[in-house]
Amino acid sequence: MKTLSRRHLLRAAGVSFALPWLEAQNAPPPRRMLAICNNLGLLPAGFFPAQPGRGYELSPYLKVLAPHRDDFTVFSGVSHPDVDGSHSSEVCFLTAAPHPANGGFRNTISLDQFMADRIGVQTRFPSLTLGVNVNKGQRSLTWTGAGVMIACEDSAAQVYKRLFLQGTPEEVERQVARLKLGESILDSVAAHATGLKQTLGAQDRARLDQYETGVRELERRMILSQAWERKPKPKTAEPQPVDPADSRAYMEKTRVMYDIARLAFETDSTRLITLFLDSSNSPAIEVKGTEITDGYHNLSHHGKNESKLKQLEAIDTWHMKLLAELFDKLKTKNEGGESLLDRSMILYGSNFGDANKHTTTNMPVLLAGGGFKHGQHLAFDANRNYPLPNLFVSMIQRMGIEADKFASATGPMRGLEQKG
Repeated sequence: MKTLSRRHLLRAAGVSFALPWLEAQNAPPPRRMLAICNNLGLLPAGFFPAQPGRGYELSPYLKVLAPHRDDFTVFSGVSHPDVDGSHSSEVCFLTAAPHPANGGFRNTISLDQFMADRIGVQTRFPSLTLGVNVNKGQRSLTWTGAGVMIACEDSAAQVYKRLFLQGTPEEVERQVARLKLGESILDSVAAHATGLKQTLGAQDRARLDQYETGVRELERRMILSQAWERKPKPKTAEPQPVDPADSRAYMEKTRVMYDIARLAFETDSTRLITLFLDSSNSPAIEVKGTEITDGYHNLSHHGKNESKLKQLEAIDTWHMKLLAELFDKLKTKNEGGESLLDRSMILYGSNFGDANKHTTTNMPVLLAGGGFKHGQHLAFDANRNYPLPNLFVSMIQRMGIEADKFASATGPMRGLEQKG
């Protein structure tokens, strides 16, 4: 038999996986996920309810979400086991990789990429990685299986162009040619790495294996992208957004990114989005109705200063207002008898339980939509926390992916039930 190259195998696999989804008709409405991390968290006293269960009294922040009470579940007493390291913990929000501040730390696959590896071929973009005021190229929520960071896109206008603006036929063919060139370069890199492996010790060979895994995954995605390049992009009646130029316009940047995520879901351009709100990298931001006198990070170290606490309360409340706006808009879109919110899991939380103390336990987390039985406060032990990765397992399963483990999870989230 004639020997087949890895390229032919990858291309055949890519086409066989992609084509049924490109041509699928009458398929049930898909499920989606938007995962949001604010790396300076929320004031615990304003976020966490005092009572557990379904009859709990809404906390001051959650009162802003009162019209959507039955559309979300709030969690307390949850964290990532062994994830410490102060600000370093932000890179582990969706990976739960332990001890991120340790020397030699290598991150693991993030929740969105775990899902993308299994369902990403179903959409033009396997996933989108977005950021607000992010230190580009240095911070992200999204990590590949090889522990490589996927950089955030911080321009909503550029994401809009990628989603909706179709190039000329010549531009499309040039993009396909660039993708093919990328494959050729990866072939050369992989061939060189294979030859190099014979000269390395066991530890270096293990590192090289991880690298080759990343190369193969990137090549597979390039092959799939070629099929999508020639498929017309969806249309939207909404205009291209204008990116706020000033980093102080943090809240408006967040609103615009929420709108882009919603449009991506409405047009089924992707089903997996992460949004990193880099509050640590934000100045004295603009908040309607409140004068903010200090940088976001400095405010988070409030030391119980009354002025700083009031400013943080105003900021946190606006975060909840923007979430409420997003939920409102997702509810206006109907898909197969359900709202887009019903079909989309919106995860909101932080790597910090208390940014003032730099604690990474008792993380503030809520989950909205996605077809779960919401309207409850799932309260776990504030001292001996329940593993947050269990929630990730429940989310993975809700996406229709068969899995009972992710990172340090011990199973699906206890007390969180699916509808129907």
